[in-house]
Amino acid sequence: MAKPAKTPAKPASKRAPRKKASAKAKPADTPEQLLEYYEQMLLIRRFEEKAGQLYGMGLIGGFCHLYIGQEAVVVGMQAASNEGDSVITSYRDHGHMLACGMDPKGVMAELTGRRGGYSSGKGGSMHMFSREKNFYGGHGIVGAQMPLGTGLAFAHKYKEDGGVAHAYCGDGAINQGQVYEAFNMASLWKLPVIYVIENNKYGMGTSIERASAVVELVDRGKSFAIPGEQVNGMDVSEVRAAAEMASDWCRAGKGPFILEMKTYRYRGHSMSDPAKYRSKEEVSKVRQETDPIDTLRERILGSGVADEVKLKELDREVKVLVTAAAEFAQQSPEPETSELFTDILLEA
Repeated sequence: MAKPAKTPAKPASKRAPRKKASAKAKPADTPEQLLEYYEQMLLIRRFEEKAGQLYGMGLIGGFCHLYIGQEAVVVGMQAASNEGDSVITSYRDHGHMLACGMDPKGVMAELTGRRGGYSSGKGGSMHMFSREKNFYGGHGIVGAQMPLGTGLAFAHKYKEDGGVAHAYCGDGAINQGQVYEAFNMASLWKLPVIYVIENNKYGMGTSIERASAVVELVDRGKSFAIPGEQVNGMDVSEVRAAAEMASDWCRAGKGPFILEMKTYRYRGHSMSDPAKYRSKEEVSKVRQETDPIDTLRERILGSGVADEVKLKELDREVKVLVTAAAEFAQQSPEPETSELFTDILLEA
């Protein structure tokens, strides 16, 4: 009697084992790095507060989406980036620009629609770019930046320049179909892209629980064999460690990686959003218990990296930068009408 055939062994999954991102052994942040993180996050916070004031004064038109509360995400990601890496994100983009090293004056001038802005006053809050800083824009179409970011990753691979693309989206955009087309292509071609999902719990005014059948957004890459990690997006050091892990994965030629940043925005979806879909107590609780800047501040003071005098000095320096940016923006002239016909055709 013939022996029954053996059941074929199941092929090994391409997906890396799930681990806590912070468990990956990485060098501890130096005192200099901690102070740099603090200053960068403070710059974003103060800049956004000033932008909110200018919007209230009618000096910023259109939509304006503030990044207050989410500063640790982009600062931690940029701390793990290499020169030549590219960044693309959605319309909540001011913090990403500043973290990429773009001049606060140029960013604020663009917000106010002035000639001195990064897009000559034509892009506003939601659409500005800097090729010099490898920042490929905030994008107003929900989720559209994800396939574009995948294209940036393709360019890095094609050019063999060692770069990694950082493509950011929010929890509200993750249900867009084009996101999964991008996931499939990136995994199939093993493109060097980190998909950063900034899960701030509310897509516009809808909570993640009401909008998504699967709320563990990191698992959205499973069917495409894309590994991922959930990260405490309110802790800049945890973000930096996770970003380095994901970057190592991409630079080793293993393909894309997903980082779901568990974060929180304090303000409404945009400046026109009264945010009545959540309680003031909820927002207050997050600010009191997990604010990324306050958390880092206590760590710096507790470890003796710096004292109150030094941190107050940094705050004063940041406020001077932001004030100068606001003054520059208001003094910069509006673009000429002829500007409507520039930057619309490239002959190559």
